[in-house]
Amino acid sequence: MGVMFVLAGLNHFLSTDFYLRMMPPYLPWHIALVYISGIAEILLGILLLIPKTSAIAAWGLIALLIAVFPANLQMALNPNTFPEFSEVALWVRLPLQAVLIAWAYWYTKPKAAHKVNRF
Repeated sequence: MGVMFVLAGLNHFLSTDFYLRMMPPYLPWHIALVYISGIAEILLGILLLIPKTSAIAAWGLIALLIAVFPANLQMALNPNTFPEFSEVALWVRLPLQAVLIAWAYWYTKPKAAHKVNRF
């Protein structure tokens, strides 16, 4: 998951125009928010890979995923802005945020809780 977020964060700088199209019009400073969210994804992704910081990074990712949800909703509500995706894909993407939040939450648990009990 950490690597995925690092790559996604880097993409904010490589495909800035794509992320700018996602920005809800009521938010100010679109380009700054795209860069800030990209930096946050990179830093939190790296911290998730470090055992000592993985739990706090996971909470940060949960907060970030909640914070960027309006941009994902903006995509679904304005499919004409994203002709490269099907309308269904834009709507399916919304509940996937919950899956990512659950996955991040898994990292907040002590490592012993991740082990499967064997009888």
